[in-house]
Parts: sequence; structure tokens; C-alpha cells
Amino acid sequence: MDFALSEEQRMLQDSIAGYLESGCPLSRVREVAEAGESRADDIWQELTNLGVHGVLIDEDYGGVGLGVLEAALIAEALGAAVAPVPYVASSIMAPVALAEAGSTGQKETWLPQLAAGEVVAGVGLSEQIGRRESEGVTASGGKLRGKAMFAMDAASADILIIASDDGALHLVDPGASGLNREKLKTIDRTRTVSEITLDRVDAEVLPGSVTNREPLLTTIDVGRVILAADTLGAAQVMTDKAIEYAKERRQFNRVIGSFQAVKHMCAEMAAELEPCRSLIWYTAHAYSAIPEEGRLMACHAKAHLSEVGKFVARKSTEVHGGMGITDLLGLHYWFKRIGFNRQMLGAPELVREEAARVQAWV
Repeated sequence: MDFALSEEQRMLQDSIAGYLESGCPLSRVREVAEAGESRADDIWQELTNLGVHGVLIDEDYGGVGLGVLEAALIAEALGAAVAPVPYVASSIMAPVALAEAGSTGQKETWLPQLAAGEVVAGVGLSEQIGRRESEGVTASGGKLRGKAMFAMDAASADILIIASDDGALHLVDPGASGLNREKLKTIDRTRTVSEITLDRVDAEVLPGSVTNREPLLTTIDVGRVILAADTLGAAQVMTDKAIEYAKERRQFNRVIGSFQAVKHMCAEMAAELEPCRSLIWYTAHAYSAIPEEGRLMACHAKAHLSEVGKFVARKSTEVHGGMGITDLLGLHYWFKRIGFNRQMLGAPELVREEAARVQAWV
């Protein structure tokens, strides 16, 4: 039995990471972030050429037809590069929702366009996880009313998938009458979230989600796995940067990496992070091989990577000292990416509570 990645999977991740190393330098990330752009078009186009947007879309619809594990490997590379492009919602959650609940016509219309990178899909499911009492989305007579907060990848989306309070998923045109889309300012400027206000907006329901919450829950589960993998990539880079800095920075005529306290900090980061890779691999693999464990493992992966990512982000910044919080060094891009991932689709406390419910503990 082989517990490692296959040669094809390693080649996939290496090809994505290899492109991002040259095509997505920190200088390009900074340009996009400071300009307030929703995505870097040049990076988006090259990722399209590499088949990234169709990773979970069947070949019948123009996709690559791979699995959640391959999608997670790509997410790890994107997190490591803090790539300023839509991925979690547009390339992962939207295709999953359409595949699980869409009609044949909806799949034929949207999946090929998503795979080809011709459209961006935003996803608004946050109210299904946690919301203010006054918020939420109601559906009646083919129209939606309410507010969807923190819709992911929605700022420049060509199509929206929004969940109503009953768990049904709806396709919505961002330009529809009665819809207002406002880009929200968050700590992570490499990705976008929006507030979607709906006032009797025409919507097209995904029929498979009308009386079945599984498509909604599966979409959330896979989104959590991808966010966890993204955190893994960002945290690994922060660990590597801390170790490199400790080897170069000198105090009292010695590199700081020779000080026992700094050695311990770097060792702690590496020790906490290394088991997370196996956790992500197993969780993603479970969706195709052990589906009955998928939801529970998605909760574990999201909660654990959120905590480990936070730990690594703090320790790496401490190793860098005052330089760690400067824009010149740019470490904050990974720090904020990890913080964003921690909160989206459920903070660790909320996700652990959900894991308890999955196991019938509460």
C-alpha cells in the first residue's frame, strides 16, 4: 500500500508551483493588492492554460476530471505563492455545487465555461454556517430576498451561487435587477469577498438541492479542505522564511539561528506543520475512497490547520523580529492569508462543534 503521492500528483503540484515561482513573485502580488484588483489577469490566464480551473470538472464538460486531493495540492501551491486569483469558490465550490445539484442544462451551460476560465463564479454560503439574526436569504416564487455576507470570489464574478435559508442552492446573475454587490475590505487583499443584497432577485434553483442538503454540505466540506490546504502552503513558506532569516541575521557576532531559543521556535513550527500534510492528503483522499469519513475529516482538517497556521504565523513573525511586520519584507501577506482562511467557512471552535455533531456527541 502506497501512502505517498503518485508521480502524476507530484508532477501536477510541481508544475503549478514552478510556474508560480516565476509568474507570481511577491512584487506582482503587491501590485495587485495595492491596486485593489479582484485578480491578476495574467496569472489567471496561465492557470487556465494549466487546467487549474477545471481540476474537479469532468472531461465531458471540458475539465481535467481529477479529485479533491489534486485540487488540494494546487491550493497548497497557490497558498505558498499568496496568488491573487479566485480559486476556492470559482474553481472548487461552484463546480462541486453544480456537479452535485445542477440540472443537465445548468451543467452544460456553466461547467465548460468555468473549466475554460471564461467566467468567474462567486459563492455565498456563509449564512449556512453562522450569521447575524437579521441576515439570511429567503426564496419564494423563483426570487431571492435578503443578504448574503462574505460571498467568496464574488467581487468580479460573472455568476453567483447563493444558498437560501432552507439549504437550496440558486444561480443568480450579478447584474440582475434588485441585486447590489459591495466588495468588502478584509485583512487579506489577495482575495475578495462581497456583501450581496437581494431584493426579489430572479434566481434559478439547482434542482438537486431543493429537498436535499447534501449538495450544500458537500460544497462546504470541499471548500474547507481547500482552505486548509491553502493554509498549509502559506504556513510552510512562513516556516521556511523564518529558518532562512535565522541563518542570515546576526546579533552579537553570531547568526540568531545559533541561539537556543530561536532554534526551538523554528523546530516547533516544523514539528507542528509536518503532520498537517498527511492530514490534508488523507482528508482529500477520503472523498473518493472513504466518503463516509469525508465530512468529519474536513472539519478536523479545517480546525487543525487553522490553529497550526495561526501558531506558525505568530512564531515566524517573532523570529523575524521588527522586520516581520514591515511591508518591505512582505511576510504579512502570508500572515493575513492564514488569518482569512481561519475565519472563512467556520472558525475552529464552530467547526469542532460541527465535528461533534457529525459523531453524534451533541
